[in-house]
Amino acid sequence: MPNLAHNVVLAAARHPHRPALRLGERIWTYREVDVLSARVAAALTADGLRPGDRVGLMLPNVPAFVVLYYGILRAGGTVVPINPLFKAREVEYYLADSGADRLFVVDQAMEAAEPAARATGARLVRVDPTDVTTVAGAHEPLPTVCDRDDGATAAIFYTSGTTGRPKGAELTHHNLIRNVDVVTRLFDLTERDVVLGCLPLFHIFGQGCAMNTALKQGACLVLIPRFDPGEVLRAVARHRVTVFEGVPTMYAALLAHPEDTDTSSLRLCVSGGASLPVPVLHGFEKRFDCAVLEGFGMSECSPVVSFNHPDRPRKPGSVGTPVEGVEVRVLAPDGTPVPRGETGELAVRGHNVMKGYWNRPDATAETVPDGWLRTGDLVREDEDGYLFVVDRKKDMIIRGGYNIYPREIEEVLYEHPDVLEAAVLGIPHDTLGEDVAVAVVLRPGAEQRPDELRRFVKDRVAPYKYPRHIHYLDTLPKGPSGKILKREIDVPR
Repeated sequence: MPNLAHNVVLAAARHPHRPALRLGERIWTYREVDVLSARVAAALTADGLRPGDRVGLMLPNVPAFVVLYYGILRAGGTVVPINPLFKAREVEYYLADSGADRLFVVDQAMEAAEPAARATGARLVRVDPTDVTTVAGAHEPLPTVCDRDDGATAAIFYTSGTTGRPKGAELTHHNLIRNVDVVTRLFDLTERDVVLGCLPLFHIFGQGCAMNTALKQGACLVLIPRFDPGEVLRAVARHRVTVFEGVPTMYAALLAHPEDTDTSSLRLCVSGGASLPVPVLHGFEKRFDCAVLEGFGMSECSPVVSFNHPDRPRKPGSVGTPVEGVEVRVLAPDGTPVPRGETGELAVRGHNVMKGYWNRPDATAETVPDGWLRTGDLVREDEDGYLFVVDRKKDMIIRGGYNIYPREIEEVLYEHPDVLEAAVLGIPHDTLGEDVAVAVVLRPGAEQRPDELRRFVKDRVAPYKYPRHIHYLDTLPKGPSGKILKREIDVPR
């Protein structure tokens, strides 16, 4: 019966001595990962873990995350990934909502984990980030992998909670196995690839598209505990990385970084998590001489929905076409399909759609009312079936009755040579309902010139669209994957 952990067992049988993980200059082979995860499974089983029990995993991108993740799955448990930068209140919510009674945690996160565990009764297990032998104890490797049926939950990923408290998306072993299978073929991954793991592994993008795909194919996963553009560029050169996966803010940071390193080993770059501004895409490809394939995904979809396929024409600004086994529709507010070329909400059906929200049947029924998952993203589909993300449904600004899509204005802002990062959002207006505001981070050395930047946008969009309010910030708030969090941007309202 399906269990995602079988992928590691099979990879270790084929390539026991190949490097599976690399952190700095230290390497863990596939045999080591296989044996260590089997010992973790044995320790958990001896400790009373039953199939379906939830286990919290609060670690950065280190080998222990990978070993514990597959060890929990081998024992039949359900992984609850938790951001190690969370505060106690956030950790407590994740533990209480999921019902996790164990939490693996590194010392750096203990200040938040301890009060959260006390409040929920969860047991803390301290983890050395580079050595999990202490967690496995003296147990012999568990010789079997726990059988799980198609509907068994492998992991619970909590959504970002743009409205209300985060909801746990239940992804099954079947969801993840199929999506990993599709992505490995899409990226043409082999055991010869070296994948850079700088996306957080506790997030579905890094876990599903980097960690799980690399370890299925016998590739090497180079771990970067925290994204730093200089460190990433040096790691690409030192380890001859072939595949880089990142979110738009990472691409912008790499493009702006002055360091000149040898990145000729790159054969594929992948962008997801948010729309990649076309000027950033073109600038990155020109500087690093590597094609960037943009796609669309979300936690509720395991995560990949669509992609610019390597063997088909690529359209800059598009998130491509649906991946194998996935169907999409573009819907009007009444649930009927809109004509091609018009904007509507993206709906998804396929093997990737989640089992549901953990203990939230009402929220599940609202999001997946008829077998089609409503993503909350506004898109348009061109005559060739390529999808273009217009904006998040909740982010659309209505100014004086006109619909304004922030991404369109952000694309213009990214064309300005002084702009490093930009976010467009609506603010209340007494007569117009909403007005357009911009939060901008400038490149080093650039001067703050609100009138000039306002004119730059005004010359390129309709009069009702240009921003009347421009605010310069040192940084923009970002989520765990590096996505800009507009709801946390502090601008005068």
